[in-house]
Amino acid sequence: MCGRFAITLPNDAMAQLFAARPANDLPDVPNRNVRPTDQIHTVISDATDRRLAPMRWGFVPVWYKALNDGPLLINARAETIAEKPAFSEACRARRCLIPISGFYEWTTGADGKKQPWYIAAQDDAPLALAGIWQDWTRGEASVRSCAIVTTAANEALKHIHHRMPVIVDAADWPLWLGEAGKGAATLMRPATDGLLKFEARAPE
Repeated sequence: MCGRFAITLPNDAMAQLFAARPANDLPDVPNRNVRPTDQIHTVISDATDRRLAPMRWGFVPVWYKALNDGPLLINARAETIAEKPAFSEACRARRCLIPISGFYEWTTGADGKKQPWYIAAQDDAPLALAGIWQDWTRGEASVRSCAIVTTAANEALKHIHHRMPVIVDAADWPLWLGEAGKGAATLMRPATDGLLKFEARAPE
């Protein structure tokens, strides 16, 4: 599960990091409390042109008659993504990267109180999450939306949550974006245990 995250990297630095051409209408940064339905940064590619572009976080299947016509699909499970009607075509043909600085999860203590955790790279480097995207149109309304791909948590994260976003290593960005042929399904796995650190901190 991934329901909140932070992005603090400036737009020009994001474009440079991913060697992507930035759109003119990117969301403002920093944003340390990105929520579902917000516009977020994504990296997409048609194999010859990488672009840093905004999308709505919350995947809208093509058959929805309105944006709220069904569940808010902010995550897509790696184990079933290829079989789900909402996600299967996007998984094959419309994959994206979602740059973040870190994400949040919550645990519940014995007293019933919720403890927020901020999870980021050990070296505070930006993370690139695996995503899928979809164009949706009804009449004059048009939305480009996305979901974060999740998988089972690694051993280091299991004490906080049983799911985690799929984190794509820089060397694998071309494969996930469809620039390096087939085999992207092999990337939908938990991160290595030493990649992340955990801090007891709430979204700002």
